[in-house]
This record gives sequence, C-alpha cells and structure tokens, in this order.
Amino acid sequence: MSTRQRRPEIEAVRHQLRPLFDQVVIKELDQDRVRRSGLVVPPGTQETPPQQGIVLAVGPGLDWWSQAGVEMPVEPGDHVVFPGSAGVWVEVDEERLLVCRVGEILGVLESVDPSGQSRD
Repeated sequence: MSTRQRRPEIEAVRHQLRPLFDQVVIKELDQDRVRRSGLVVPPGTQETPPQQGIVLAVGPGLDWWSQAGVEMPVEPGDHVVFPGSAGVWVEVDEERLLVCRVGEILGVLESVDPSGQSRD
C-alpha cells in the first residue's frame, strides 16, 4: 500500500468557523458601486461605507447573558449591515469571512412591504 492511498483526501474536507462568546461570522455581500439614482460611488473614498453581509454563524453569547435574559440579537441567515472597520477578516477554505462582536453590527435589514409592515 503506497503512502498516497493512506492519506485522507484534503480536497474533500471543508471547514466551518464556529465563533466563540459574542462573536459572529459574516460573509460579505458584494456592494454595488452604482446606486439606484445612477450615481457611481468611486473606490478609494476617504470614509469606508457600511458593508452588508449574511450571518453564517453566531456564538453562544457571554456567560452572564443567560442570567440577565439576554439572547443573541442575530441568527444565521440574517442580512446585516456593519462598518468597514468592524472585526477581523479571515480566510477559511478560500472564502473571505468577517468575525466581529455582535455589538459591532449596525443593524439587521428586513423586508418591508409597501404598507410599511415588516416581513421578517
């Protein structure tokens, strides 16, 4: 039996980043540089605009949260907005992910119907 046959196939292994404490893992959505008005936002502006992403995983929260009745305000699948300076960018399986504290998230984007009622 050759050495090559004994090794597990590396290509078949995928990794999932599990956040700890009050950390959140977010996959960034590509920002469109063309606004609805037709205005093109140039790259390299002084202030980094807020970014948008999808929450992939959330940590369990801090230990004192359960005693105070506090829960994580986001869950996997939420569409969130965060500042460009939030957290730390990491690469997992060639995918760029943001790991930040839940307090750094600016808000959750929710669908709203024309009458103003939230769908989420």
